[in-house]
Amino acid sequence: MSAPRLVVDLDSGIAPWRQVRDQLVHLIGSGVLPIGTRLPTIRQLATDLGLAPGTVARAYRELEADGTLHTARRRGTVVAAEPPDPDPLRSLAGSYVARARALGADLDAAIAAVRASYHQESQVADVD
Repeated sequence: MSAPRLVVDLDSGIAPWRQVRDQLVHLIGSGVLPIGTRLPTIRQLATDLGLAPGTVARAYRELEADGTLHTARRRGTVVAAEPPDPDPLRSLAGSYVARARALGADLDAAIAAVRASYHQESQVADVD
C-alpha cells in the first residue's frame, strides 16, 4: 500500500509529528481519505517520510485519541471518523454568514443582528 501524499518540512519550525497529523486531518476532512480507508503502517509511513517510527506513532496516537483513527491488529489503522472541527465558532459563523447573505443582509446588518442577539441572550442569563 502506498502512503498518502504527505510532505514533512524539517525546517518549518513545526514538529514533524504535528505536520503528519495536520496533513492527515486535512486529507480525511477533505474526503481524500474517506472513512474506512486503511492507512500505511507506522513503520512504512515513517520510512516513506524519512522519519523515526515514534514520530508517526505520535501522530497516529493523537488521531486515535480524538476518534479519527482506529487501530486493530488484523485490520491495521483505518480512518474511523471525520476529524473534530478545530474551530467550531468559525464554522458556525460561516454558516450564519451564508444564511445572512442568502437573505440579502449586508455586513453591517448581519453584525447588528449578532450584537442584538448576543445582548439579549446575556440579559436572559443575568435573570437566571
